[in-house]
Amino acid sequence: MKFQTWLPRLVVAPSFVLSLLFIYGLMAWNGYLSVSASRLLPNYEFVGLAQYEILFESERWWVALRNLAVFGALFIGGAMGLGLLMAVLLDQKVRAEGVLRTIYLYPMALSFIVTGTAWKWMLNPGTGVEQLLRDWGFADASFDWLVDPDMALYCIVIAGVWQSAGFVMALFLAGLRGIDDSILKAAQVDGASLPRIYWRILIPSLRPVFFSTLLVVSHLAIKSFDLVMALTGGGPGYATDLPATYMYAMAFSRGQIGLGAASSMVMLATVAAIVVPYLYSELRVKR
Repeated sequence: MKFQTWLPRLVVAPSFVLSLLFIYGLMAWNGYLSVSASRLLPNYEFVGLAQYEILFESERWWVALRNLAVFGALFIGGAMGLGLLMAVLLDQKVRAEGVLRTIYLYPMALSFIVTGTAWKWMLNPGTGVEQLLRDWGFADASFDWLVDPDMALYCIVIAGVWQSAGFVMALFLAGLRGIDDSILKAAQVDGASLPRIYWRILIPSLRPVFFSTLLVVSHLAIKSFDLVMALTGGGPGYATDLPATYMYAMAFSRGQIGLGAASSMVMLATVAAIVVPYLYSELRVKR
C-alpha cells in the first residue's frame, strides 16, 4: 500500500526537481543579478535597486515599453477578434470544415522565427509585395512599411496576428461546441436571429474561454522576441524594440548583465500581474 502511494511521487520527482532547479532556481539567480553590480560577467556585489534606477532612466527602455503597449493592444485585440470571427463562421457547420480548420491552425505549427523570416521576404520592398506589384505594371506601387520607422511595428502585429489567430480560433470553437444545443434551439423558438443569439447568448457564455485566451495571448505579447528579431531585428533604429529585445541587447550585446536582468524581472512581474489574479480567482471558484 505504501509503495502504491509513493510510486507516483517517485515518478514525478525528477521532473519536479529539474523544474525547481532550472526554472525557479534560475529565476531566483536572475533576480539576484538584477540587484548586483554585474556587467560583462556576473558580479555578486549587492547594489540594491541601482540597476532598476538605470533601467527606468533609459530612454530606450521607455521606447520599448511604448512599443509593447501598442503592439500588445493590437496583437491581442487582432488575434482574439479574428479568432472569434473564424470560430463563429466554422461553428455554422460549413462544408469542408476540417480542411478550413487545418488551414487556420497551420500557422501555429510554425515557429515565430519561420513566421518572421517569411513575412520579412513578403514585406521587403525589394523582394516582396511592392516589387511584385511593380512587376505587374504598377510602377508607382509602394509598400515600404518594413523600413518605415512609423509603420514597422505594424508589420510585427500583422505577422503575429496571422500566426496566433488560428490558435485562438481553436479555443473559441471548442468553447462554442461545448455549449448546450438546447439553449440555441430555445432562442430560435423565441424568434431570435442568429447574430442576436451569438451576441446576446453564446459569446457571453464564453467568458471563461475569453479569460484563458487573454492570458495566453498576453503572455505571447509580453515575451515576444524571436518574431521581432527575425522580422526587423528591433529596427529601423529602435522603432520595433520591445522589452525582450532590449533585455537581450543589454545582457548579451552591450555587456550589461545586471541591467538585462533588471529588465527581465520587470517582464516577469508584468506576466505575474496577469497570471496570479487569474489563478487566484480560478482556485477560489473551485473551492
